[in-house]
Amino acid sequence: MSKKQGSFLGLILGIVSIFGSFFLEGGSFQALFLIPPIIIVFGGTFAATIIGFGFDKFRQIYALAKLAYDPRNFDIKNLIEGIVEISMKVRKEGLLAVEKDLEQLEYKFPQKMIKFVLDGTNAEMLEIVAATEIKAMERRHHSNISIFTKMGGYAPTMGIIGTVMALIMTLANAGEDPTLLIHNIASAFIATLWGIVSANLFWLPIADKLKLCHLEEKHMMEVSLEGVLAIQSGEIPTLVRARMMSMLPVKDQENQ
Repeated sequence: MSKKQGSFLGLILGIVSIFGSFFLEGGSFQALFLIPPIIIVFGGTFAATIIGFGFDKFRQIYALAKLAYDPRNFDIKNLIEGIVEISMKVRKEGLLAVEKDLEQLEYKFPQKMIKFVLDGTNAEMLEIVAATEIKAMERRHHSNISIFTKMGGYAPTMGIIGTVMALIMTLANAGEDPTLLIHNIASAFIATLWGIVSANLFWLPIADKLKLCHLEEKHMMEVSLEGVLAIQSGEIPTLVRARMMSMLPVKDQENQ
């Protein structure tokens, strides 16, 4: 099962489990999908996000959610093989001979690092440049992740606001039909339900998935850097492979 399929399976399972239980307990579709609580929760969450992050950042949430559910797959083993092949050619023909072969590496970061080596950058400066790029990437990713983390905090709060507003209006009409009063009190808690559900099924899981995407990209960059440094130091292809393989989980090293 792919990551994308697993993500959607988890989302569907969560929706079916929560709302299915609600209907099994006797809840009605009409009671669950009340428009005012949904507007308060989602509208309030989006409004707080725009206030906190600005509209330009808010516009990115669809693209970021799409990225979370359909992340880029970093094939580290294929990357290792590509860098090892380049190291073999370097040993045979020299550094300058591999410039036209860089396109065989799927990712831009290792291509860029090898180009620095071709330009004569020393190992210390190469590590500084790589660390700067990784740090910038981390700052950018953490900024994106924080949007959904904050939304996961805003949503339950908006749900409580919706519930309090509904209870105030319900109690203000106290003295009328007791049955209607009880029904309105029950409906008031729908806002809290939507706030908690949206936080824990939508916003926080997206934040977690973006964290995983970040860690996978960072790992690709770290493995790439290790391989490029090995090439720069003139190590034989076997050691180039060993240095990069040592950064993989043990089970992946054993399967190689």
